Amino acid sequence: MELLSLPPLPRVAICGGTHGNEMSGVYIVREMQKRKVDQSGSVSITTVLSNPPAVEACMRYIDTDLNRCFTDALLSAPVTDSTPYELRRAQELNAQLGPKGSNEAVDLLFDLHNTTANMGMCLIFYSLDWLTLHIYKYIQSKMTSAPVRAIQLDIAASEAYSLEAVGKRGFAIEVGPQPTGVLRADIYNMMKEAVDFTLEWLQKFNSGSIFEGGEVEAYAFEKSVDYPRDPTTNEITAAIHPQLQDNDFKLLRAGDPVFLSFSGETVKHEGEELYPFFVNECAYYEKKIAFHLAKKVTLTFPSVSVKKD
Repeated sequence: MELLSLPPLPRVAICGGTHGNEMSGVYIVREMQKRKVDQSGSVSITTVLSNPPAVEACMRYIDTDLNRCFTDALLSAPVTDSTPYELRRAQELNAQLGPKGSNEAVDLLFDLHNTTANMGMCLIFYSLDWLTLHIYKYIQSKMTSAPVRAIQLDIAASEAYSLEAVGKRGFAIEVGPQPTGVLRADIYNMMKEAVDFTLEWLQKFNSGSIFEGGEVEAYAFEKSVDYPRDPTTNEITAAIHPQLQDNDFKLLRAGDPVFLSFSGETVKHEGEELYPFFVNECAYYEKKIAFHLAKKVTLTFPSVSVKKD
């Protein structure tokens, strides 16, 4: 298999608190700042608490979802007195860690998130990036406390809306289930392990280790599904069915129950077989999303090593 030589990744940003009530990332970043962890061998680390007022208030956001503010259009929008706090903050973060799409941007940005859904450990990324897939494979090979999965969102760079899009490369680490505003030791430790393994991989890569290519499975986003709603009031009329609840990434076949209406009827899955994730995510009620659906795909990637000067 071909060996790809890629530039080193010396500048890394680790962000937490992009959503102020997702506590694992908040406390991992605070711990790193307390211990003044700004260097790990060949890796220079910038730690950022992305949305301090939301963290302080223990809310997802103050005015609008910060993790939807990083499209090219929003980052270049003029700022006025009526601009939402998070949009101003997105432009500050872009100036600090980017600018998005430029040579000055950090080499790798990973953003730490929790979900209330039973998703275990997930890496979420946009484009097909060989190094991200190598990091994913490395974490998968090392981690024993939970299944490690990858979710691929197929979105053009200019439209990529979340914080990790600001780095030259980036991904989100998403760990659950954890209620909002709550810190669970098992979930915290899982995330901490993923952070440590990522830094370990970066060290090895920058030091000249060769990583063999191969294949990994990932879940490619297909579509979102809303709750059943009353046509006149738009209120939801059903909850996630008990057989779907907590069964993220379990194949949904036609006829499988997905919702249980408040009057007791079961709503079944129709159409092709797909994999649900972010099932009953608390923060997605306002986005009118009950769960996402994905196809399982196999991604092949080449061997990599660092480009020697």
